[in-house]
Amino acid sequence: MSDTPFGFGLPPEEPDNGDEGKKKDPAGGGQGSGGQGGGNPFGANPFGFGGLPGMGGPGGADNPFAAMFGSLNPNDLGAAFQQLGQMLSYEGGPVNWDMAKQIARQVVAQGTPDGVKDASVGPAEKAAVEEAVRLADLWLDGVTSLPSGASTAVAWSRAEWVEATQPAWQQLVDPVAERVGTAMGDVLPEEMQAMAGPLIGMMRSMGGAMFGQQIGQAIGALAGEVVGSTDVGLPLGPAGKAALLPLNIESFGKDLGVPKDEVRLYLALREAAHQRLFAHVPWLRSHLFGAVEGYARGIKVDTSKLEEAVGQLDPTHPEQLQEALQQGMFQPEDTPEQKAALARLETALALVEGWVDAVVHEAAKSRLTSADALRETLRRRRASGGPAEQTFATLIGLELRPRRLRDASRLWASLTDARGVDGRDHLWEHPDMLPTASDLDDPDGFVHREQLDFSELDKMLGEAAGGTTPKPEGDDESDGEK
Repeated sequence: MSDTPFGFGLPPEEPDNGDEGKKKDPAGGGQGSGGQGGGNPFGANPFGFGGLPGMGGPGGADNPFAAMFGSLNPNDLGAAFQQLGQMLSYEGGPVNWDMAKQIARQVVAQGTPDGVKDASVGPAEKAAVEEAVRLADLWLDGVTSLPSGASTAVAWSRAEWVEATQPAWQQLVDPVAERVGTAMGDVLPEEMQAMAGPLIGMMRSMGGAMFGQQIGQAIGALAGEVVGSTDVGLPLGPAGKAALLPLNIESFGKDLGVPKDEVRLYLALREAAHQRLFAHVPWLRSHLFGAVEGYARGIKVDTSKLEEAVGQLDPTHPEQLQEALQQGMFQPEDTPEQKAALARLETALALVEGWVDAVVHEAAKSRLTSADALRETLRRRRASGGPAEQTFATLIGLELRPRRLRDASRLWASLTDARGVDGRDHLWEHPDMLPTASDLDDPDGFVHREQLDFSELDKMLGEAAGGTTPKPEGDDESDGEK
């Protein structure tokens, strides 16, 4: 799990004026996003709005509203108050997704730290992506028994990726945010809830905006680096749509010394392989997203800290909320339910990514001269805390362990050698047939374990249904023997 409560810390920002040793501090605290050495996951102003346009002025550590309004010029002041009014009037779910989308698109519009701005995808790039996915599917036909899962291939800009993936982010993040957002109301006695209704309503509105701001920042940063719709090992885009981001593919391959067409084709192989798995393993999506919901159900908040903080809050002094947040008011307790859910999710993601890695390598190794180099580049990207892993940790508190991915890839490759393509892919028919976390520790033991004879099970089911099976010749004399 990430170190910050629920992982909702701000992503790193680009250096100030080329100064590599300092990072921009949205609240002027000089300590990164937390303002106090990272201790405050919501930024140095009370609700973490330092990342909003025009709200990065100095003085936030002493005066929370100075951080929001201190540096505004008269032209920006009206817009700032209008945005604050929208925050307070929000009455939706646990996350203000309108705000999240707005901020994500603003982050995208600002461009990546290397100065690359988003751009619409032209006809030539669209055609190149469609051709790459078509060829990738053709190559994959020979290395997996799962048929194509992509009915269409699309080329997205970064802004289009933000729009297309938001429904999946909502499904992932809402259960966690919902559990946190209702924690305050849960600990208040019933008679106090009625009295504190307006205050709780205001804080929930601000909480929805707070989550929206943090998530929008993270999604916007991720949009600048992902190369497709499945970089986090989850189906973030619409079903049946293999999607690539040409602008980010160009940035990814810029310093690799590999022809652009090969980079695009290798990444198309990965995207198409993910699509096959999610399209033809019907239980997989609900299994993955269900593990996140299981994690949310296991969240427990330190009620003693929360009760103390709620009892002392004065709505006329919002900086008190900042102090409560800094003291870990929403720090979750590490429960057995959370551990079990995260372990289940981590293992499933490792199996997905390991299968894709093994299948793509088998398809590409004899056709692309750069296959080994590209494979290792992507593995190192994971191992060094690449954007997918970091953003996933930011949103739900899970950090993927690259060791699991390598172990899973080796296990799937060994299964191919021992049981063939059909035998390997057959394991996806039911979650109980898949390797477990302990099997990833001993992949050779799983590969050479005696396989269940499903033909005998079919025979028993047939007989139970009233069917008959001819006896093998020569068995008459032994029928009566015990």
